[in-house]
Amino acid sequence: MTPSTTSRNNTLRRLLRVVIPLAFWLGVWQLAAFFIDLRTDGHGALLLPAPLLVAGRLWTLGGQPAFWQAAATSLGRIFAGFAGGVAAGALAAVATSALRGADWVLTPAVKVIRAVPVASFIVLVLLWAPTTGVVPAIVAGLMVLPVLWGNVSKGIAQTDPLLLEAARAYRFGRCKTVRLVYLPSVLPYFASGCATGLGLAWKAGVAAEVLCQPKLAIGTQLYRAKITLETPDLFAWTLVVIALSFVLEYALGLVFARLGGGKR
Repeated sequence: MTPSTTSRNNTLRRLLRVVIPLAFWLGVWQLAAFFIDLRTDGHGALLLPAPLLVAGRLWTLGGQPAFWQAAATSLGRIFAGFAGGVAAGALAAVATSALRGADWVLTPAVKVIRAVPVASFIVLVLLWAPTTGVVPAIVAGLMVLPVLWGNVSKGIAQTDPLLLEAARAYRFGRCKTVRLVYLPSVLPYFASGCATGLGLAWKAGVAAEVLCQPKLAIGTQLYRAKITLETPDLFAWTLVVIALSFVLEYALGLVFARLGGGKR
């Protein structure tokens, strides 16, 4: 078998792994929508609209500038919160690993953040924030912070002691030890934490938008579709949330693939 044939087979296999499950679940969705429509005398779209109906609404919404503005605003807002949570979590992990005093002070606070329900954070931040637009970003960051703290702390703790001993033997400076020993050890844990935290940030951020309803937001559109019983629109916006989540996860995976940080 030639390399080109092997490459085509691998491509076909990857394509089938996407197409077959997608076709299966779309078929299940269509059958469920059909039977619900029969049981409700033609009003099934209020409960479960068919895939083609949702696709039609998504196509219609995609032709409106407000659709793209809401999607871009939510994406930027939540990603900003994610980035802030990543930075704060990583810095907290470094501080608690290096300084005993910081460990005593910060570790209980991070554990409290991890234990508090998302809904409680949304309501509290909504009370304190100057504008509703910053609430999703803050909530997204708070959801990411404990994840990054835990993963980076574990990566620091799992650093090979033999490598640290070698760094001391060769008289590496602090910066060189961090760059050549700690960073390669922590990077896979950091990448895994970012992948997990991104999903949490996205879901928590959209949930915050549903509750606080900024002017331009996917969550606001979800809430309006719900109260007006526009179920096809509700499904269409939900598909947007899922699609953007996949896009962000794929982009993040590409970044860490370039950096050499795999998952553990």
